[in-house]
Amino acid sequence: MSVDYFHIMRPGNNSKTVLKVTGSCKGPVVSLSDLKINFGCLFLGDTLTYSMEIANTSDVPTYYQFDIDCSQSVFVIDRRWGSLAGESTETLKVTFRPTHPMNYYRRVACLIHHQDPLFLDLFGTCHSDQVTPAILKAKHLEVYHTNMIRGLTFYPPDILTMMLQEGKLQLDLEGALVLVAEKCCKPIEKLDKTEDSSETAASFPNVPSINEYFDDGIQSSLTMFPPHVSVNMREFNFGNCLELDRVVPLPLSMTNHTRGKITVLWVTLPGSIFTVVPSTIDIPPLKNMAFRLHFAPDKFNMLYAAELECFAYYKVMRDHRLVKDIFSPPWFLSVRVQATTIQPGHEAFHPTFTLDSSELIFPAVNEKGSAYKTLLLKNTGDTPITFSLHSPQEEIIRIKPSFGFILPKAHQIFTVKASPQSDVLTKYTLPLHLNASEKYNKDLRLFCMVEKPLVTLDGNGYLYFKPTCIGTLSERSYFITNVTRMPLYFQWKIPTAGNKILTVKPSFGIIQANESLAQSWAFFPQEQQKYFLKPHIYVWGVKGPHCTEQGKKIRFTLRVIGEGTMGKIMAEKEHMHLGDILIGNTQSGDLTLLNNEPCALNFALVVKQDITGLCDPDVVINDPMAFELEYHHGTIPARSKLLFGFVARPVRRVRYTWTITSKILSTKVLDDVGLKEEKPLCYVTADGVYPMVFISDARCLGSISGISKQQLWRLFSLDLLNEYLQRDPTDGELMYRVPTRHSTSRCPPVSTPVMVDFNFGAAPVCSDPSIVLLMLENKEILPVDWAFLFPVDQMLDLEYWAETGEFNPTELHEMRIEDNRLFTVEPKSGRLLPGQRETIQLNYRHEFTGTDRIPVLLKLSHGREILLNFIGITVPKDHCYVHFLATQHMFAPVCIDTANPPKQIYELYNGGSVRVIYDIQLDSVKNIQEMNYDHPIFQCLNPRGEIKSGMTGYIEWIFSPLEAKSYTVNIPIHILNGDSALVTITGIGYDKRILGTCASFNDPSSYAGAPAIQRAPVLGQLMFMSEERISFGNIPVFTKSSRIIFLYNVSETEVITYTWHSTSVHVSEALTIAPICGVLHPGDSTHCIVTLRTHKIPCFYDLDLICEVYSKRQLTGYQKELLEWEREKDRQQVEFTITERSMQDNQSSTFQRQCCRDAAGACARKAHKDANSKILKYKTLPPIKEMAETWEGRNVEKLPPGLWEKPKPPQAFLLHLGVTARAHSMEEYHKNFTSDVSRHYIMRNLISAPLSAISPDRSWGKWTDTCTDPLIFASKDDRRLTTDILSTVLRCLLEDVSFQQVLAAQSAEPIPYFVQFWSEEGEELAIKNAKIAEAEAEAEALSLHPVAEPGQDNPQLSGSEGESSTSDPESSDHVKQATAAESVEMDETLLMEEGQEFLHAIRIEEQLARRQHLKRLPEISDLLELILENTLQNIVIEASRGEVVLTARPRVIALPPMTSRNSLEPLSTHEITLVNDEVDHASPESGPKDGVKETGTANPPVPLSIA
Repeated sequence: MSVDYFHIMRPGNNSKTVLKVTGSCKGPVVSLSDLKINFGCLFLGDTLTYSMEIANTSDVPTYYQFDIDCSQSVFVIDRRWGSLAGESTETLKVTFRPTHPMNYYRRVACLIHHQDPLFLDLFGTCHSDQVTPAILKAKHLEVYHTNMIRGLTFYPPDILTMMLQEGKLQLDLEGALVLVAEKCCKPIEKLDKTEDSSETAASFPNVPSINEYFDDGIQSSLTMFPPHVSVNMREFNFGNCLELDRVVPLPLSMTNHTRGKITVLWVTLPGSIFTVVPSTIDIPPLKNMAFRLHFAPDKFNMLYAAELECFAYYKVMRDHRLVKDIFSPPWFLSVRVQATTIQPGHEAFHPTFTLDSSELIFPAVNEKGSAYKTLLLKNTGDTPITFSLHSPQEEIIRIKPSFGFILPKAHQIFTVKASPQSDVLTKYTLPLHLNASEKYNKDLRLFCMVEKPLVTLDGNGYLYFKPTCIGTLSERSYFITNVTRMPLYFQWKIPTAGNKILTVKPSFGIIQANESLAQSWAFFPQEQQKYFLKPHIYVWGVKGPHCTEQGKKIRFTLRVIGEGTMGKIMAEKEHMHLGDILIGNTQSGDLTLLNNEPCALNFALVVKQDITGLCDPDVVINDPMAFELEYHHGTIPARSKLLFGFVARPVRRVRYTWTITSKILSTKVLDDVGLKEEKPLCYVTADGVYPMVFISDARCLGSISGISKQQLWRLFSLDLLNEYLQRDPTDGELMYRVPTRHSTSRCPPVSTPVMVDFNFGAAPVCSDPSIVLLMLENKEILPVDWAFLFPVDQMLDLEYWAETGEFNPTELHEMRIEDNRLFTVEPKSGRLLPGQRETIQLNYRHEFTGTDRIPVLLKLSHGREILLNFIGITVPKDHCYVHFLATQHMFAPVCIDTANPPKQIYELYNGGSVRVIYDIQLDSVKNIQEMNYDHPIFQCLNPRGEIKSGMTGYIEWIFSPLEAKSYTVNIPIHILNGDSALVTITGIGYDKRILGTCASFNDPSSYAGAPAIQRAPVLGQLMFMSEERISFGNIPVFTKSSRIIFLYNVSETEVITYTWHSTSVHVSEALTIAPICGVLHPGDSTHCIVTLRTHKIPCFYDLDLICEVYSKRQLTGYQKELLEWEREKDRQQVEFTITERSMQDNQSSTFQRQCCRDAAGACARKAHKDANSKILKYKTLPPIKEMAETWEGRNVEKLPPGLWEKPKPPQAFLLHLGVTARAHSMEEYHKNFTSDVSRHYIMRNLISAPLSAISPDRSWGKWTDTCTDPLIFASKDDRRLTTDILSTVLRCLLEDVSFQQVLAAQSAEPIPYFVQFWSEEGEELAIKNAKIAEAEAEAEALSLHPVAEPGQDNPQLSGSEGESSTSDPESSDHVKQATAAESVEMDETLLMEEGQEFLHAIRIEEQLARRQHLKRLPEISDLLELILENTLQNIVIEASRGEVVLTARPRVIALPPMTSRNSLEPLSTHEITLVNDEVDHASPESGPKDGVKETGTANPPVPLSIA
């Protein structure tokens, strides 16, 4: 192989590119089909021919030549020379023509140009009638070669047979001989020194053919094996013979080197010019014999040349009977002879030839090495050419054949061997003699040399490694260059101290001539230090196929310098959050790694996945890795950054946490330093999400506006729908990720496993549509595409011919619904951005009586599919119908040890146009009671009742379990003149001792799924509430709880009025609201106080209040129109016109308005008449839908001309306020809610008050308006006039002097609040003091002072004073003066007695006892509770108006020192009066407000009294 390098440089650029060029010479590849040809046994005189092929498998043409003279040989090759084209094959014929009965064996060399020679073994046997030698076979040749390498072929077969019989020899498995004795048959002469005397038997070596061809012992002293027979000369030249009959024979000598007698036979064919005498002779062992070589030419001026054959064999081989197991083939010898008969005056034949090259340049070789080349000489003439080559330095240059001839048109292949001895390129000249004439000589120039191994090391023999982390690998490429022209072996030797630190690959190999070989060096530092190492490289020559010597090894030294340091990898961000990723999509990012150390680091990244969230750990553990790195390993240079791309692909709706850990890589583990996994580099988190929405609010309008929000929530199963929307979609739901038409059926297949009922309730036919507004909200960060798909939206658009036209009843029913648009959704599809909301309107038109159903698919793109079953019920007119919200109802669980089980509610909704009367059959309840020891498990408190149209009836139940189990009862509910139903009621009793803390009570607000704040706006809604649902939580019985809600008028132009109504007596008994009506100006707001009073029976409260909202403008317009209509009606009742008959025709054209008393009846009669006339005229089939019975047909009817319909009142906008609570008994509340007992105030006056006395003034459905404001319907001018009049009156009163005096005198009077406090002990004490005073008065007649001294506290007198003060003020003052005078007289008398101190102590004790008793009175507690409640409500209201800032920093007020209760002095009447004066002169804003008067501001009057 040849290697060279070219440097490519661009002009004006310093960059340089190295181009490595390698090439190898491609020569011919010639092979013989048969390397051995066995002709078998022939009789003397017979011939045998075999065919063989010679093939060239290479595409390079070549020449071949068999080194044999077929004219003088027993073996004849028809074409012993020729040429072979590339990839060609030629067939040769080989003929065997024996001349004597014997064995024949000749090894013929096949010379090939530019290739090593091949050898062909030709052998055969010839028999005659007298001589029958043993037949020679191929196996005999193999055994002979083995015996020859073992040195046993120098003994004749008879001797070897005898030795075998004596046991000195033995046969191996292949039949070859093996010596047994160690000192058997020692060699006699030095030539036998190569005989094998070892115990191990040798086998025939694989000798290169070129060595076998040259080292034959003929032209050189070197030989592969010692010869058995040899001749003294192989080349003979008779010269120029001028006389044909006087040619002098040439002597020839042959030597027998064996230890047996041999027979020599020279092959002489008839008519041969050259002969050997004698032709056959026996030669004794180790003897020689002389022969004569005769030349008998027959023509002058001729060239003669030939090759004479000779076969020698052991004489014992002449007969097969003398040979048993050991066989020895004959040996072949040949001599080349030349002669000329050129007469004087005649020139020699002019040689015409071509020589492929006159110069041969041999490749460089090692010392004692050899190189071979071939040379082609073509005879292009018609005369033969003789040649002779004699090298002046046989030990350096040898050529074979050196003597011979070339026939016309033939060629000769020479093989030249060079064995140079100098390391300098040397030129050798080899003369080529042609036709024995000097003028045809030609010189051949040969160049060869010996080269010593030499390599150059890159970097002047220095190798530097960059700083490397301890325990890691640092690699670097290093070049060594072979500067010689021969390939070299190289081998690196690293010192023992550096074997674990330094390695090189490859450490041993071959480097071609002129090649720069890149080697990979690896540095493994073990400590933090600098390293200096000196590895050595040894180079020597390559032992090739022609060169058996390797040469001397030469050593070169390399200096390696490196440093070991510490290394650490960090991440630029320790925490990365990818946010929410849509499942099925990918999120890519970059991970930045930092290396602040001076060494480059090879690292591998390990990712660990943790999944948290609502998932099964046993399932998600088998999930594939959802985080893919662009590269899991790499190299980060020193003091640099490296970016790694990654892709996150979540497959579940969970929180993914990927912990990325780095590990420094090394391909070698050191002994002292172990590689440890570092701390996590960073944490990457992401949330796999699906597009999700939820229903945040719902509103109902139209025919179902009377149901509460909680009932609507249950009718549409919105809690269940929101639960399904929060779940992960199934695989079937993700089959179509976006809304797609995929079905050929009108009832498309459903791939979702969940279904939700959307029940629009029930309403009479021809009533307003049932409208439901749903608020869809997207709280995720991904946009959501949603769509409501009706069956027709999922059906493929088929051609007309593809439709069958046959429909089942379900398809016909759905087609009727779709054609008449009974169910509509607007909008049907949309897109919600993150945080966006959208209101969806669902309509159901009550046009056909009966139940309508249609499946609608709610599809979220890339998310859930939920089947919505739209259900609507239309009730015939004047038909009793109760819509059961659920036919299976479950009560709240009740503990078995509850003494007072709570009252629970089951609701019935009247969806018809008339009131209904229900009757509940309690037979099954009685059966359960009898089965449970006559204990009332289920009690129905109102089994009979009536429900108004559009209202909800509340059936009260008490569930009282005996055992911890489930109770179920089937209750038949009969509706008078309507359909009945069977309702299954289930109750669960539990044992708190078993459940423990699991049996705790929940907040009642958690049972309701409806939101407390309105989110879905309604078109035309003018007023909003701050809360739509109020939860009082768990409260005890006999309590009063209040909440404040605010009402807002969002209109900028409309003035609105509102009125609160209760839906049933059940609501009005427990719930009150104040004020129940009011007016809100544009942009104004007000408050309402909702109060819940719980009574003796524990109960679940789920109450609903309705607020009717009217626009004042519309209401005023209605009143005006109604007033005009009534005036016109009264006028028509008292006025009449008398006309003549002749004028009736003229009067018929005049128009006169008439008031319609029964406009609807007239329209119905007219429509019935028109319908009958149409039927009689056309006699067609009845229409599919009757216009008069549909909602649209109702609007088509028109009044007859001339009728004035009575104005209809404006339709109120209804708002629902839901209230939930659970009332517990006192014992149960103290047991389960100990910490909340202090939060509630027990009203003891409710304990003894009957339920009927709580709200006697409330009627069915609404409260009595006791606070009607006369200015509600007043105009703006009227309100301004009223304000001015009142302001003038108040101003005049304040300026009046007498009015001011009256106010001053009234403020000086004592506050008679003590008249409310009365007790039996105080009454007895007052009577006792009165008797004592009377006795003292009789004893001493003292005059009384007109002014009474304050300080007396007589309840009896106070009570009489309170009674008389209401009737006569003058008599009251007289009594007060008399009583005060008597008291003063009695006190003066007692002070003069010794018991004055005792009486003073008694008074103090009585005062303290009276105070303690007053505090324990329920009236005082109720008053304090009412004052505190009003105070807190005022603060909240003022804060809502901006008058008070609750978050402001409080002021620091210094309080007076506290006084002990024992040191309290009795308060006199004068002290009480002074305190009252201070309170009256204080700011009115600081006291509790009983009401707020309208002063022309935007705030309307809002009374604060609790209803």
